[in-house]
Amino acid sequence: MAHTDLSLAELAQYRATFEEPTDFDEFWSATLADARRYEVDASFEPVDTGLTAIRTFDVTFRGFGGHHIKGWLHLPAHADGPLPGVVQFQGYGGGRGVAHENVLYALAGYAHLMMDTRGQGSGWSVGDTPDPVGAGPSHPGFMTRGIEDPADYFYRRVFTDGVRAVEAIRSHPAVDASRVAIGGVSQGGGTTLAVAALVPDVACAMPDVPFLCDFRRATEICDNDPYGEIVRYLKSHRERVDRVFATLSYFDGVAMARRSQAPALFSVALMDQVCPPSTVYAAYNEYAGEKQLSVYPFNDHEGGAVFQEAERIRWLHKKFA
Repeated sequence: MAHTDLSLAELAQYRATFEEPTDFDEFWSATLADARRYEVDASFEPVDTGLTAIRTFDVTFRGFGGHHIKGWLHLPAHADGPLPGVVQFQGYGGGRGVAHENVLYALAGYAHLMMDTRGQGSGWSVGDTPDPVGAGPSHPGFMTRGIEDPADYFYRRVFTDGVRAVEAIRSHPAVDASRVAIGGVSQGGGTTLAVAALVPDVACAMPDVPFLCDFRRATEICDNDPYGEIVRYLKSHRERVDRVFATLSYFDGVAMARRSQAPALFSVALMDQVCPPSTVYAAYNEYAGEKQLSVYPFNDHEGGAVFQEAERIRWLHKKFA
């Protein structure tokens, strides 16, 4: 493992070159309007985890298509509300986990909603949300599901679920709806950028080593999965390159970053072999809101890991002081 991307000076100046679709905003406005035909209908069922410092609830809410999406809500056991909240999105292949698995934000004093990712959660972290939508031939994994049409693409559903997760946590009486942050690592970071663009009044955003940014460059310089799924799909479907990247342009974190105004704490790892640093900088350099970036020169896709967790807590405390 070594630095295989641009130099730090070049990264600071790097700009993605892809063209946004002319109907990008209309596409997402129509997508969210369709999702909101269904009430978010969030339910919170108490769960006994054995943890005395935290109260946990099994969450169900309606996401894309009115589909039921799962999550965990953790609340500090003895805190007086309403509390600032954090919605966390999971990395590629992971689900919401088990009830006691992700409790750091609640221990730090926040209402914490861990959103399940539809169709995922059978790799390194368990999940409970199916994806009832199927679309066309695809490479194993999630990157090419519905990739020939933005209306069918997998991440249209995931990003919409993320928007609805913010609406779900805001509906809980213990949460201050005006102080909700969002964050996640890798796929969760890409989802964070999307939700920051689509929910303009989130309080702040924390995309760590974000995935789903600058798709064209990522697939040209990175042969590791998950981007490798797209590469192998196009290896078979040689005639569909333009169509595939036209679809991906509706979901690119660079386009989302241009529309995001919430204060943001990014992180990047300069030896990242999964999300090349130039793709992270592509989103960071376009991010429209107040921003700062934690750089980890000698780390791969683990990024700052527990060091970045501590940085996020310090940063949140300042933002919500």
